Amino acid sequence: MTRVRFIAPPSGGLLVAGARVALANHAFARNRKGTFVLRAAAEDERTLNELRWLGVQWDGIAPPGDCAGAIQHLKDTGRLYPCFESEVELRAKREFRIKRGKPATYDRAMLRMTAAQRAQAEAGGKVPYWRFRLSARILTWNDMIGGRREAKLPAVDDPILVLADGTPSPTLTAVVDDVADQITHVVRAEEGDGMTGVYLELLEAFGESPDLIQFGHLPVLGDTGRLAIRALRADGVEAEAVSRWIGAGGRFSPRQFARKPDPEALPGINREVLARRDFADVADRLPPGATEAFWLAIRGHIDLLNEARHWWDVVDGAIFPPIPEGADATIAAANASLPPDPWSSDSWSAWTAALPEGGEAVLRLLLTGEAQGPDIAVLLPLIGRARVAERLRGA
Repeated sequence: MTRVRFIAPPSGGLLVAGARVALANHAFARNRKGTFVLRAAAEDERTLNELRWLGVQWDGIAPPGDCAGAIQHLKDTGRLYPCFESEVELRAKREFRIKRGKPATYDRAMLRMTAAQRAQAEAGGKVPYWRFRLSARILTWNDMIGGRREAKLPAVDDPILVLADGTPSPTLTAVVDDVADQITHVVRAEEGDGMTGVYLELLEAFGESPDLIQFGHLPVLGDTGRLAIRALRADGVEAEAVSRWIGAGGRFSPRQFARKPDPEALPGINREVLARRDFADVADRLPPGATEAFWLAIRGHIDLLNEARHWWDVVDGAIFPPIPEGADATIAAANASLPPDPWSSDSWSAWTAALPEGGEAVLRLLLTGEAQGPDIAVLLPLIGRARVAERLRGA
C-alpha cells in the first residue's frame, strides 16, 4: 500500500516550492490509490487553507513519532556524540582546513573528547548539541525522478540532529515520523545526495532496511520557489492555473514535476483558466455590481482576476486615460459622429468608419485607457453613450 506524506513549513503559509511538493505527493497517492498523510500543526489555518485552495486533500494529520526514544536509542548505540564547539570555532576550523588543502568537512574532534573533558566543559556552563556519526560508505539508490544517485558519506558532515536545548532537527523528525507512519515513498524537493545519504543511514540506525522507502527528488526552483501562494492568490491567480503551471493535473508524471515552471508562462495559463470560468464561478470575486454581460466581455482577455477592477471602472466608473498627441482631429470627428442610442456590438464599427486614419486606436485609448484588451465593440454598449460622451468632453 502506497503511503506518502507532506511536511508543512513551520513558519506558516506555503511557497511555490512547498506547494509543488504537496501537489506531487497528492497526485502520487491518488494515482496509486494510496494514502496521503499531512504533517502540520492543526492550528496552522493559513497553510491548511492554502492546501485546500490548491485542491490538496489529505487522509489524516499524522501525530508525531517518538523522537525522544529515537534520540536515546542513537545515544545508546553510540551513533550520537556530544559537541561543544561554537559557530565561530567551527568556521575558524573549516577555514583552516581549506587553507591547508584538506576537506572542509567536520573533523570529528569531539569524538576524541574524554569523559573528564566533557565534565569540565559542562561544569563551565557549556551544554552539548549532538551529531550523528556517519559511516564511510558510498550509498546508492534509484530516484524515481533523477535516476541512479549516490551519496559519498565521507564527504558529508556529521549532521547535528539534536540542538543544545534538546530540540530534534527536521532531518531526525522526518525519519522518525516516516518510520512511525509506515511511509513507502518520499517525494520532496532536492536537498542534495548527502542529505538522502543521511536519511538512509538513519533508517539503518533504527533497524530498518534502506529499501523501506523509495525517493523522488524535485529539482530546486530558485527564486520561483520562493513566491508565496498567498500573494499569487491575492493577485487573482486561479488554483487550477497554479496546479497546471507547477506540473500537476491528470496522472502523476515524474517528468512533469521535474520540469521547472517558467514564471512568464503563468499569466497565459491563468488567462486560459479564466476564459473557461462561468459568471457564477467568479461573481463573488468581481467588483460590486459587475454583471454577467461584463464578465463575458472581459474573460479570455485578462491574465489576472484582479484586472477586472480596471475594466469595471472602464464600464461603470471613472478613468483618466492619456491623451495622445495629435488626437484633436479624432476627438472632433468622434463627437460629430457619435451614434444615437440604442447601442449594440455593431455600433463601434459604424462609428469608427467616420474617423480619420488611425482614429480607431486613438478612440479606444481615450475610452478605456488601454491600447489592448477586451473587444471594444462588446464593451461599448456596456460603457453607454452618456459615459462615452463625457469622456470625449474631458478629452
